[in-house]
Amino acid sequence: MDPLEDVLSLLDATGHVSAAMSAGGRWAVRFPPPAGLKFNAVRRGSCWLEVDDVPDPVHLAEGDCYLLTRPVAFTLASDLNVPAEPAHPLFAAAVDGVARAGDGDEVFLIGGAFSFTGRARALLLDSLPPVLHVPAGTPEAATVRWAVGEIDAELGRRPTGATVVAEHLAMVMLIRILRVHLAHDPDRSSGWLAGLADPTVAAALRAMHARPAHPWTVAELARVAAVSRSTLAARFKDRVGKGPLEYLTEWRIELAADQIRRGGETVATIARAVGYGSESAFSVAFKRTTGLSPRAYRSHLTRAG
Repeated sequence: MDPLEDVLSLLDATGHVSAAMSAGGRWAVRFPPPAGLKFNAVRRGSCWLEVDDVPDPVHLAEGDCYLLTRPVAFTLASDLNVPAEPAHPLFAAAVDGVARAGDGDEVFLIGGAFSFTGRARALLLDSLPPVLHVPAGTPEAATVRWAVGEIDAELGRRPTGATVVAEHLAMVMLIRILRVHLAHDPDRSSGWLAGLADPTVAAALRAMHARPAHPWTVAELARVAAVSRSTLAARFKDRVGKGPLEYLTEWRIELAADQIRRGGETVATIARAVGYGSESAFSVAFKRTTGLSPRAYRSHLTRAG
């Protein structure tokens, strides 16, 4: 089991490709806080990215792409001293899927977003820095550039099924960007994502994700990772921020919450499926993690529609 694939599947991550943007001359566009993850890729030209609460702007060159992981406003501009106009009117007036800013077309960007279920922030987004920048010159960015090019081609030609293909390509791009981040900047992550960058911790994570209902012990996980019990416990705590068994409990609850959201199973059945011998022990762990009992969680989802 690949924990990254596992978590993205659990979050029901979906890629959405939005209108492209063409710009030229002196221009600046102000975007509202995105929901989920927002991405843009520069297909032509260059520009600046300025994100609220991030001290340094990012210069984007041709072939670069970036991922925003926080719900904060941001600005794209040829010059950050140019007064920014709001994005909504520009994109509402888009022609053939292309919004236009400034005077000219020296810069061309395509973008979109990734939506997740409500538990995404704790599982994925909180472990990422606010901006993930993938420069075009990095070897690992090759697949990202390929996916961006294919998205651009699909949306430009609009063959049958273009939107579905573009959205799947966007998910490929998301996974590649996360891999680039893990390979080059693991120290800026925390939580399970940071653990994936550590071979010892990753071995334990893969084992727990492959068999979440198994009654794992730290000693058994240490044998899987081929290290001592104390080494695994220390490295896991340092990288993930919690011990292996605490992580296992939280992952089991995430799996259980997903089954409750999907409906159809009793609480007792779900408890057994995620490794709890009794419904009462499962209910205690579930409430400690989510703040609600399993039945209250299901009722909350029903009321929320």
